Amino acid sequence: MGQLMLSSPVFTDNATIPETYTCDGKNVNPPLRIDGIPAKSKSLALTVDDPDAPAGMWVHWLVWNINPHTREISEDTVPREAVLGKNDWHRNSYGGPCPPSGTHRYVFRLYALDTAIGLAGTATKQDLEEAMEGHILDQAQLIGVYSHK
Repeated sequence: MGQLMLSSPVFTDNATIPETYTCDGKNVNPPLRIDGIPAKSKSLALTVDDPDAPAGMWVHWLVWNINPHTREISEDTVPREAVLGKNDWHRNSYGGPCPPSGTHRYVFRLYALDTAIGLAGTATKQDLEEAMEGHILDQAQLIGVYSHK
């Protein structure tokens, strides 16, 4: 593990996520860049969650079966043929940072997998994590922070 990299042209690791990508802005996903995908990857999966939420981990975005040749996820897009899972608002979409108080961390985790995931869009993060078990070739993360205006 360790070759896979996830970055964004709009914020660096542990820096503030621009307002555009939050509930105070357009509430669309930020652009992401992917590098170092293992050659044996059959798919990629992406999770975005808030470990600082009052009720515990809050899931903002779930995407899987991303083509392993994907090098960029543009702003306000989902890669073609990828599957969106249910976030904690029970929606199949990106839900931007919107902390009730204070500054929260938002963890973007990318997984390189040796298989495609056979889950429908009704799946949750727990379902995805169970399906990925034993299939993770590499993983990377990017953390952004945000304080509600």
